[in-house]
Amino acid sequence: MSDLELLTQSLARSVKHWRAVRGFTLDVLAARAGVSRGMLIQIEQARTNPSLGTVVKIGDALGVSITTLLDYEKGPNVHIVPAEQAVRLWHTDAGSYNRLLAGTEAPGPLEMWDWRLMPGESSPSDPHPAGTTELLHVTAGELTLTVDGVEHRVPAGSSVHFEANVPHTYGNTGEAPMEMVMAVSVPPVS
Repeated sequence: MSDLELLTQSLARSVKHWRAVRGFTLDVLAARAGVSRGMLIQIEQARTNPSLGTVVKIGDALGVSITTLLDYEKGPNVHIVPAEQAVRLWHTDAGSYNRLLAGTEAPGPLEMWDWRLMPGESSPSDPHPAGTTELLHVTAGELTLTVDGVEHRVPAGSSVHFEANVPHTYGNTGEAPMEMVMAVSVPPVS
């Protein structure tokens, strides 16, 4: 593949990525950049080699540098977190714990957690910023999830998501350990 083809594909990937991060539609980006919607479609489909002036306008509209838009050395961003690098942030003597498995910015903080709660234990959480969503999947036992004072039972094999901008507590009122995987999505700071 030629350098020009690599740059064209990198630009296509970058414009799509940053447009999604900023939450811009094609029409919004076209208006902000002073570039036609059709040109943006061709760029995002890697069907054209736009002028440097067009690339500058798009970069300015997205708030990123030309270097960022054209950096084909990076390619897709893949980051593997070895098991031993998971961070245990909370634990009890009885064996309850949580571990931060992985995190990223997409477009705001996005985290994946591994939880274990022993029978009779719980972990309260203060409200997160407005727009924060938690997504949980219980793999063993039963989770007693209390959101804004209302209790919800989530058995093994079930999933739940909720807006986490209110007080909430993860609990195990059962007789067996409860295990779950949780993802937390926090909106970007504006």
